[in-house]
Amino acid sequence: MPCNHLAARLCDGRRLKTFICKAWKPETVTNISKREGNASGVLRALQYAQLGVSLRVYLERKSMFQGLTFEPFKLPDEAESIRQEVREFLARELDPGTLPNSDFNAGESAEFSRKLGAQGWIGMTWPKEYGGSGKSFLERYVVTEELLAAGAPVGCHWIADRQTGPLMLKFGTEAQKQRFLPKIISGDYFFSIGMSEPDSGSDLASIRTSATKTEGGWLLNGSKIWTSYAHTNHYMVALVRTEPPSENRHAGMSQLVVDLSDKNVTVTGIRNLSGEEDFNQVFFDDVFIPDDMLVGTPGNGWEQVMSELGYERSGPERFLSAFRVIVEFAREIESNPSDEQLVLLGRLASHLITLRRMSISVAGMLGAGKLPLTEAALIKDLGNSYERMVPEIVRLAVSGNSSQRFVDTLNECILHAPSFTLRGGTREVLKGVIARGLGLR
Repeated sequence: MPCNHLAARLCDGRRLKTFICKAWKPETVTNISKREGNASGVLRALQYAQLGVSLRVYLERKSMFQGLTFEPFKLPDEAESIRQEVREFLARELDPGTLPNSDFNAGESAEFSRKLGAQGWIGMTWPKEYGGSGKSFLERYVVTEELLAAGAPVGCHWIADRQTGPLMLKFGTEAQKQRFLPKIISGDYFFSIGMSEPDSGSDLASIRTSATKTEGGWLLNGSKIWTSYAHTNHYMVALVRTEPPSENRHAGMSQLVVDLSDKNVTVTGIRNLSGEEDFNQVFFDDVFIPDDMLVGTPGNGWEQVMSELGYERSGPERFLSAFRVIVEFAREIESNPSDEQLVLLGRLASHLITLRRMSISVAGMLGAGKLPLTEAALIKDLGNSYERMVPEIVRLAVSGNSSQRFVDTLNECILHAPSFTLRGGTREVLKGVIARGLGLR
């Protein structure tokens, strides 16, 4: 088959479908899902994309479909014009000499975030009264996937845009919305997540960081870990215990906004395999939190955190972290691909299409005011498995005579890959969430 511009085709969904039909013999995931409907379409898509025998067996059980819905959503016509605007912006702003990394946690630039804010691409779905653009979740989806595909340095504003803002819109006071949302939108306030703890990991119900009531506020003590960019961000939304543990493990938790510049807050970097220190452990020693920095109501923290996870677990960042490896692999084999390499590229692209359709479905449901926690957890589990798989199988499919650009891209992804299945909830925890959502436990 003709193999010109394989890398470019990977960045263009319409041409990618044509490419897969040629390089991958089974029908495309898109046509399968459209022909066979919702649940069975997802089942057949997963079969062709070979996303796992065990999941296929589960999906074949009639009871599996209780609580699992991937509603079909189509990107609006306005999305393509926004896509072109983003591509033109990135062509102007990104240094072509820099090696791009599609891992959302691998690059940050406060200046770049402010430029995105000036374009109206932070807080896109938020009400205009707070400085937002009032766009749809699907329009935001297009901006997000374009930024990730290009390897843009989005780390500074990522958490605030993805989940802090929606949390405050749903549970925050009017004063909190007026204070924080416009600054997030302009790229001036950056937030960290304060969920995981050293002895808790992804089991949030076992957290021990506590806040005790005092005059005018709360005294915060304890520690959070794996806190991305806490050393550069301005604030953290921390999940803490405001009541002693009880038989109900989910009771007695609250969320507080913590000023990370407070003198009683200590941020310690955690060096990862690539030598970077974007992860941190954060210590609180009698940190005073004013009453007006309580998000929502005391004791409602668990419900509020669960509402965040639909945003955190379902976006394209959960399956695009290794995307640049696929692009560079396509470039590497473009001039003389073997049959095996073409089959592998088609397989990787088929997986990607499946995950993208599922992710767009969740974006559409979030935009409709729904809370698809099970679907989001499923996307993260499948997406993270895919991200971990990509560099491992691609490295076995190329010769030792590879270009330096390909080698550098592959090596960087391999060094970051261990974190893919940890952040946002470990796979073990996610499988429990999925099983509960499907009535299996």
